[in-house]
This record gives sequence, C-alpha cells and structure tokens, in this order.
Amino acid sequence: PGLLPVESENAHFQVILPKKWASEYYKPICLHMAGTGDHYFWRRRQLIAKPLLKEAGISSILLENPFYGLRKPKDQVRSVLHNVSDIFVMGGCLIMESLVLFHWCERQGLGPLGVTGMSMGGHMASLAATNWPKPLALVPCLSWSTASGVFTEGVISGAINWEMLKNQFQSDEIYKATLQKMVSIIEDDAFRAGQQFAKTFEQSIAKMKESPQELQSSKSTLISEETKETVLQKLNSEADKYDKTEVNVGGLFRLSVPNLSKLRLINVDDRNVMMQSLNEIKSSTKHSVQKMNWREHEALHFMRGIMDECTHLRNFSVPVDTSLIVSVCARDDGYVPRDGVTDLTDIWPGAEVRYLEAGHVSAFLLHQKFFRTAIIDAFNRLRNKYMFKM
Repeated sequence: PGLLPVESENAHFQVILPKKWASEYYKPICLHMAGTGDHYFWRRRQLIAKPLLKEAGISSILLENPFYGLRKPKDQVRSVLHNVSDIFVMGGCLIMESLVLFHWCERQGLGPLGVTGMSMGGHMASLAATNWPKPLALVPCLSWSTASGVFTEGVISGAINWEMLKNQFQSDEIYKATLQKMVSIIEDDAFRAGQQFAKTFEQSIAKMKESPQELQSSKSTLISEETKETVLQKLNSEADKYDKTEVNVGGLFRLSVPNLSKLRLINVDDRNVMMQSLNEIKSSTKHSVQKMNWREHEALHFMRGIMDECTHLRNFSVPVDTSLIVSVCARDDGYVPRDGVTDLTDIWPGAEVRYLEAGHVSAFLLHQKFFRTAIIDAFNRLRNKYMFKM
C-alpha cells in the first residue's frame, strides 16, 4: 500500500475468448504481458491474441502494466518512469496480479494456463511463472535470465540518468553502505563467460587471429618509439612493413596475442628495461584512471547489483515443469545482452531456447508468426503431457 500512484492501483485487463469452445474439457488461455512502451491493448490484441485464437483456439488475457496506458500517472511522460524503484514495483505488481488472474481462470473453468510476453513483458512472464505452483506453459520472448544487462549494457542504458543516480548514491555514505550489504551480483556470470570461451575455444582463437592486412590496418603499437627501438625487434621481413605509431597506455593492453607473437625480445637485459618501463607507466596512470572512474563504476556496479537481486531468475523458484518453457531470442539483440550472463538453460534445465536471425526490433516487427508458433508448441506439450481431454 502506498507504493503505487493512485492511477496505477487498479488493474485493467481484456479477455479474448471464442464464441464457442471446440471442447468443454480443453479451454487454453494465455496471459500476455506488455513490453516496454506497450500502452493499452490494441497491439497485443491485433498482432498476437486474435491470430492465436484463430490459428490454435488459444484464448488470451491482456494485462495492462502499472504506469502504462490506463494506469499511467498524470505527470508521467510516455513510458519514462520517474524512479528506478518504479521498475521493481511494476514487477511485483505484475507477479501478484498474474496469480490473481490465474486463480480467476481456474474458477471460470479455463485451462490449461500459459503466460508470455515480449522484451520486458517476457521477463515479467518468467517472474510470474516462477510463483505459480502448477504446470504452466511459459514463452518468454526477447528476454533472458536477468534484466541487469538491459539497463547497464544494452541500448536502453543510454536513456538512464547516470549522473543523477551517481550523485544520489554518493550523497549519503551510511545509506550507501546499508544498500551495498543488501544486494549481491550473481558471481558466476563471469565464470559462465569463461565456460563459453572454453566450449568454443577453436572458434574463439580463430576470431582472434588476424591476417597481415588486418594487422597492418590495426597498427599495433607500443608505449614509445624509444622503447620499441631498444627493446623490441621485428621477427621477420614481412613484419617490417607494419607502421610504428604512438598511442595512449590503453593501446598497449589492447594488443592481441597474434600481434605480440610477431615480436621478440633481444635479450634478458632488454626485457628488464621493457618491464621497468611498463611498470612505471602502469603505476603512474592507474591511480588517475581509478580516481576518475571510481564513482561512475561504483554506481554502475550497484545498479547491476540491485537489478540482479530483484530480476535474476536464479533468485526465484524454478517453474514446476521446465519442459513446458520455450524461450525465443534474437541473435543480434542489442537491447537484451546475453554475453557473460547466466544461460537460461543452466537456471531452468529442460527449457528450450529458439533463436531468430534478427535484432530486437526487427524480430518484433517481422516474426510475429514465430512467436505464436512457440506459444502453440508450449501449449501442445502441456496438453500432451498432462492428458487434457478433448
């Protein structure tokens, strides 16, 4: 109570039903969550609910998000929420409202039940499914295992007022220390990234290797002309063609393994000279870089921590039957990063992940049929496995 603005307190939804059911024992119904910017009901009704009913006889419930459409506060501009905390309030409301609607459907004799959504709606659908104690068809579309990357790495991260968040986070040391103890990042995400590298080691190494032309265009650099002349010597005549250029310190650490393999040390003394030079430069720049970026990194780290704490699926219960989960992802999704994030199938063993050769927006615009097929397949699995009568 009191967390929601008055306009958002009452839930609004639409139900799409057939005039006559094909069977009195099989009345499938799917709850559709709204994605980012999806106000009111017309988009979900026209693009997915009506075709789904026509193609497979699956009815739909369209639930309006808090802060959206009929539930949008008067002083809110479009989909721009006033506070980061509103995202978590929205998620909590949708979980509770979903459970209420599921119970209502059962009382009305509707079922089996399913839940789906796209983008933010897909993640909300996943959260709702984790709280339902019965088998449920779940089809999250264009979402993944956590929302933290969306707000800290993806395209949407550019829409966040990081300066304000940084200042608020740094303004009260006691409050900051208290919050830091409350949240934690799923630590094995980096480990998962390492696992993925190991699984695709040959492909990863192949991508790292550069042709001589690529090496020349990248103009691999060292710290200074003097250091290169006294410490390093070209390995072969072909490498002599490559230019020597001056760059900042970061350039040194961006050198790839193949680039360094073109060079060799003359002797041990020269090696010591080079290492001393590198250590001096490293020590002189490390402090200034850390001082400049520490506050920004701390705010970003905290944002990721709080997002993981509240949205990472590993922090929620596993759905009753993961074989009824069909996740649909876009391979070139710039909104929902998947690299370095816990794989959905590691959290929910048995779940199926299908990929579209598209980006986030193009997948939504051009592949509605693909999403509907995934929903139909999930309901068919539920029907066949639990023997709903025709």
